[in-house]
Formats: sequence, structure tokens, C-alpha cells
Amino acid sequence: MRRFHAGHLAARIDAGLTSLRRHIAPGSLQAYALALVCAFAATLFEALLLWFEPQASQLIAYYPAIALAALYGGIGPGLLVAVSGGLVAWWAFLPPVFSLALIRHGDAVNLATFAFVSLIMVGAVDHFRRLARRLEDEEQMRQLAVQELAHRLKNKIATIQAIISVQLRDLPQLRQDILDRLGALTAADQLIENAHGRGAYVRDIAGTELGPYHACRLSFDGPNVLLPPKHALMVALLIHELATNAAKYGSLSVPGGRVSLRSALSGSVLSLEWRERAGPRVAAPRRRGFGLQLLSRALEQFDGGTEIAFEPSGLVCTMLLTLPAGPAMADPGATQLAAPSA
Repeated sequence: MRRFHAGHLAARIDAGLTSLRRHIAPGSLQAYALALVCAFAATLFEALLLWFEPQASQLIAYYPAIALAALYGGIGPGLLVAVSGGLVAWWAFLPPVFSLALIRHGDAVNLATFAFVSLIMVGAVDHFRRLARRLEDEEQMRQLAVQELAHRLKNKIATIQAIISVQLRDLPQLRQDILDRLGALTAADQLIENAHGRGAYVRDIAGTELGPYHACRLSFDGPNVLLPPKHALMVALLIHELATNAAKYGSLSVPGGRVSLRSALSGSVLSLEWRERAGPRVAAPRRRGFGLQLLSRALEQFDGGTEIAFEPSGLVCTMLLTLPAGPAMADPGATQLAAPSA
């Protein structure tokens, strides 16, 4: 619970700072106004600090104010805080107070050090601000490019579906099977697009593909792993094949049938077990159609494979695939969930 609140608070602070940066242009009047506010707040804090501890540094509170002003306003506002803060501290906090005289050699050294460090800080923070702005612009361009490519892909898939509908109008079953598979890939693409190209979670893929069926007949157990885009597309296609087969011949073809999908993660190897129960008695088919061929060979490119067992209680399909190197991203709260209904 504490971790959740800390992450939520950090996200709110980050969103607030991002909004502030968007509304304050570097070098603008708003930036200089923010600099004056920072200098005033630092002066109040410094006075309060010296009231509690007279031996505290008379300039320490101005460093974060300088950094904040330079981060949002650039070099000019940062220097404004440094100069105004240094003068106020010299006049109000260094003995003799309310005078610009210096009677101690150490105070002169402190002011000189403050001026030198402030210059370095303003330059470094402004460089960081420019770099962050450039990265934000590049990220926006990347997102626009991804959205444009996704839009073009949708248009191409729609065109392909139209061509298939016309060319295979005399083969309605084959036409529908191909259109359904294209629809499964389109749904997976939409999940990946919603995740800004990172991929899609296993549970979301299962929920999308199994959405047309009643949620009470479906269950998902295990870690909700985030699959990379290529892995997500293939898993979506495999789950679509399994769901279609279950709706035609398996447990989803009868009212009392059930389907469970269980995930397990061991290192970089993800295991997905599809298990049907309370359905019609199943047996291995005499002919291996496209669906079985896809199930048996699709995961070889990911250093994995599938095992299909036609048990009396229902079909069981175990899928293994190797995820890319790096930490697997999973939602720790999604360990016992049912797939949503449409």
C-alpha cells in the first residue's frame, strides 16, 4: 500500500511539473516571474532556517531556487535568482546585517564561491533543460510516426479484407476463417498501439480474443506478463485459433463448458497453458488443418513450441516461448482474473 501511494504521489508530482514546464516558456515574463517567486521563497526559508539554527549557511536555500528557475526559465531567470539571492543574503544575513559591508574574510569567500557555483549550476541545468526538451520533441515525433503507421496498417488490412471478401465470395467458410484471423491480428495491433508500442499484456490479449464468450466460463491465472509486439501478435493469433476451435468443437460449443488460461514465468521462458473442460469428448483429428499447423510451428521463431493433448476432459495446449533478455514486466495484482465479456 505504501509503495502504491508513493508511486501515485510521484506520478502526480511529475504530471504537475510537466504541466508547469509546458505553460512556462524559457525567457518569458512567466519565467522571470517564477524566478522572483523562487527567490522570495528561498529568502523566507533561509530566514526560518537561521532562526532555528543561527550557525547554518546563509546561502544554502538559494541553490535549489536557482536550479528550479534555470530548469523552467533558462539562463536569464536562473541568473536573476542567483544575483538577487546573493545580494539579499549579503544584505540581510551576513554580518553586519542590513549592510553591504563585509567584515569577515570568510564571508567574502562564501559569496565568491556562491557566485562561481551558481554560474556552473545555471549552465548545467540549462543544458539539461535543452536536452530534455529535445528528447520530448523526438518522443512526440516518434509517437506521431507510430500513429501514422498504425493508421496506414489499418487501412491496408481493411483493403485486404475487402479483396478477400470479393475474391472468396464462393468459399464462405474459408473467407470467414481468413477474415477472423485478420481481425485477431488487428485487435492485437490495437492493444500494442494503446500501450505506445511497448507490447501487450497476456491477460488483455486473452480478454480481447475471448471477449465474445461469457466471462463466467473463462479464467486467467498467473502473472500478467507484458509481451513484446512480435510475441504479442503471435500469442493473439494462437489464442484466437484455440478459441475458434473451442467454439466449434470444444468446451465453448456447449453451455457448461469452461476454459482456463494459466501463465507461468521461469526466467525468460513464458509458459501458457490452455485447458478446456466440461465439453464434448475430443479426439485427435485425422487431418492436420491450418490451425493445428499454426499451433505446432508458430512459436519456433521464439525458441519455443507447443504441446497439444486431446484429453477426455478437453483439449490441453501448452505454449512455451522465450522472451527477450531483460526484466519481464508484469502486473503483480493480476493473478486471478477472468477474461471480460464483450
